[in-house]
Amino acid sequence: MRRLRFLFMIQHINLRISGKVQGVFFRASTKSKADELGVTGFVRNEQDGSVYAEAEGTPEQIDALVRWCREGPPHAQVTEMKAEPGQVQHFKKFEIRR
Repeated sequence: MRRLRFLFMIQHINLRISGKVQGVFFRASTKSKADELGVTGFVRNEQDGSVYAEAEGTPEQIDALVRWCREGPPHAQVTEMKAEPGQVQHFKKFEIRR
């Protein structure tokens, strides 16, 4: 019963981050932050210069990752971030996709 309750608390979020977010270690830094928070999912660069990520975790974990992504790593300049809920995919880890 306890395990089922935990599964219902998992949230999925889709993030698109725009600005100066490629070439500044945004993906690697996002993975490090996700690993630190215990979040699963992936992050990748997009052809339009944005970064796209899908992440899953508890509401608190997701909120912390979203707050971090609004700033990003030191050399990033985030100008816009869109966050939308999505279907839980049950990712096993957080990875950088190419």
